[in-house]
Amino acid sequence: MPERKARKILFVCVGNTCRSQMAEGFARALGNGNVEVRSAGTSAAGHVNRATAEAMNERGIDISGQESKQLTEEMIDWADVVVTLGCCSADRLCPADFKGKKMDWKIEDPLGRPPEVMRRVRDDIERKVKELLAESGA
Repeated sequence: MPERKARKILFVCVGNTCRSQMAEGFARALGNGNVEVRSAGTSAAGHVNRATAEAMNERGIDISGQESKQLTEEMIDWADVVVTLGCCSADRLCPADFKGKKMDWKIEDPLGRPPEVMRRVRDDIERKVKELLAESGA
């Protein structure tokens, strides 16, 4: 049987400091090597939010090595799946000829909010990533 090709998932939010970083961390940790994952921001802040990293550490996932990256056309071209997390619609973000799957997750921005908001957002993202991975067979 041929080896199953890894699915390429791109998570996008505004600053690439919180939501998309969490999604990238969960997908990498839960994907069992069956997915390739990247994240980016429409207006990347250049750093991963410390409270985000702390919230992920509570789940046993270390995202301290991840970097905040500015979204590029090449990233979209690379992806099989583009998931936006509250920045804009994936339909608007992706070019008309994009052949992959586009998803919009309406996730509130936890940046600068109390720790319980960060945890609620983290848990919501974890649930959605698990659903996405299950759908893709990862």
